[in-house]
Amino acid sequence: MWLLWLVLAGVLFVGEMLTAGFLLLWFAIGAVAAMLVSFITSNLFIQILVFVIVSVILLIFTKPLLNKYTKNDTTITNSKTIIGKTAIVTEEISSLKGTGQVKVAGEIWSAKTIETNIVIPKGSEVEIIGIDGVKACVASNYKAPSNVNNKL
Repeated sequence: MWLLWLVLAGVLFVGEMLTAGFLLLWFAIGAVAAMLVSFITSNLFIQILVFVIVSVILLIFTKPLLNKYTKNDTTITNSKTIIGKTAIVTEEISSLKGTGQVKVAGEIWSAKTIETNIVIPKGSEVEIIGIDGVKACVASNYKAPSNVNNKL
């Protein structure tokens, strides 16, 4: 029976290497403990009991400790760093045509406006308020002059 526990431990260790979280590790160690018990007794119930108890104890007591030392420090990516910044419109932004580009922090981004039926002309300043897919969502304080027809 020890061979079965050894194979199970090996499969669980390999599974642990292929996954991102430390979950299968505890069960692999439990399988090793059950394998060691199989050298003492051939009672399958006791071996399974040792496997379950060791796995659960390790899971309960070491998982929080491991999480403490492997904090996921979320790094702000490029797309998140531009939110709240001012950008210059490099290509007219039209919500009806679905066109527009802005330049922010030296990079060109496709852009769209959150306002409907508005055109933001090239050269205007806009604020980036979010990211939708690969487009920067912008808001503008731009108001068309009263003598200019702002229809598309």
